Amino acid sequence: MGVNGQPPYLSIRHLTKRFGSFTALDDVSLDVFAREFVVFLGPSGCGKTTLLRAIAGLDIQTAGTIHQDGRDVSALPPAERDFGIVFQSYALFPNLTVFDNVGYGLVSRGKSRAEIQARVAELLALVGLPDSGAKYPAQLSGGQQQRVALARALAISPGLLLLDEPLSALDARVRQHLRQELKDLQRKLGITTIMVTHDQEEALALADRIVVMNHGVIDQVGTPTEIYRKPASPFVADFVGTMNFLDASVAEPGTVAIGGRRFRVEGLNGMTPGTAATVCIRPEDVKTRNVELSSENALEVEVEALEFLGSFARARLAPTGGGPDLVADFSINLLRDLKVEPGLKLPVALPPDRLRAFAK
Repeated sequence: MGVNGQPPYLSIRHLTKRFGSFTALDDVSLDVFAREFVVFLGPSGCGKTTLLRAIAGLDIQTAGTIHQDGRDVSALPPAERDFGIVFQSYALFPNLTVFDNVGYGLVSRGKSRAEIQARVAELLALVGLPDSGAKYPAQLSGGQQQRVALARALAISPGLLLLDEPLSALDARVRQHLRQELKDLQRKLGITTIMVTHDQEEALALADRIVVMNHGVIDQVGTPTEIYRKPASPFVADFVGTMNFLDASVAEPGTVAIGGRRFRVEGLNGMTPGTAATVCIRPEDVKTRNVELSSENALEVEVEALEFLGSFARARLAPTGGGPDLVADFSINLLRDLKVEPGLKLPVALPPDRLRAFAK
């Protein structure tokens, strides 16, 4: 049982998919709940698209089961499953008008002309293209074509919406705009949605939960905040956001040694003294305001370089007594207030609750 004691809408159990000797999915199990927006995130070749295609029945799994809304769909062809899908390439019919593209699934289901007319008009209004029914796909921009593809996927009122990298072919500004529209639309319709992306920013912005995949397995499932703040593995820490990785060894319970210095770390996960570890901290978590050398986990650093990135600057910091370099993000206000520039020496602190440690 899941949210509020409700059973999962989609239940995936022990899914394995092999292509010859290559295992694309390796014993994957996952629950997705009604009305959720779940994003499969990971690098190319991690298995996220293979998992989406298995859910759609486009690539039937080698082993394992898929239940949707209490129904075993594991071996059903796509036409007998309840989903709408939007691809990266839009996949619109170039010889059909926008109206006929959106109404295509309704025609094949034998709906009346009046029903089709009303439903298509409703959907084109919903995706912000009320006056484009008579146009052909070639007359529309990429963003507009993707809206049409979305309207076509929603026309049959599916229980599940599958999105395969739907925004990656668009330029950055259009992508950002459409991302917000997609989120608003999903909330409004309350449709259970699964999206595949390799774009971490997209995943963090859209998802209720993120499924981080690597080499055919799930590395971590969690809310965007959990994935970002409490990565379950060095891979997740490295793939989502920017991270400092520092070689360390566990000195005593709750303490690590890094470059000859001791630092307190919350959550060493039972690692015993002497264990070789990797300690991680986000650049924005390196603390600089109100820090003195006597502060907890403080050290003196020299600013080696500054990279201006608009609302903040990314600094490369070298500890003055030796040890691994750090990357820190400083707000423009902080740069101004502390007169930060290359060559400046200042104390920084690595807050114990912002350090994550993993056994090597």
